[in-house]
Amino acid sequence: MDRPLKTGRNDRLAAACKALSHPARLAILETLARRGSCICGEIVQVLPLSQATVSQHLKILKEAGLIRGETDGPRSCYCLDGAALGRLRADLEQTLGSFEKCC
Repeated sequence: MDRPLKTGRNDRLAAACKALSHPARLAILETLARRGSCICGEIVQVLPLSQATVSQHLKILKEAGLIRGETDGPRSCYCLDGAALGRLRADLEQTLGSFEKCC
């Protein structure tokens, strides 16, 4: 008999994977990891993307819970959400580990 879907973990994992599925978003995460925190304008200086495009990618990463961001007037400061990334790692390890038990 099959086990029921673990929808909470699967939903969270699917949302994170979808957010990670674009090279620009991976580059943004790498930039934030190198700098510790970053103002949106600084990210635009590092990546060959427009301000609007970077802002859209940041929004997707934030909605997926992978980054945190605060707005202070015209400036926005973003950083990685370490706890969320830790959960993502654990979810991936648990899910991928269960796949290895197959055939």
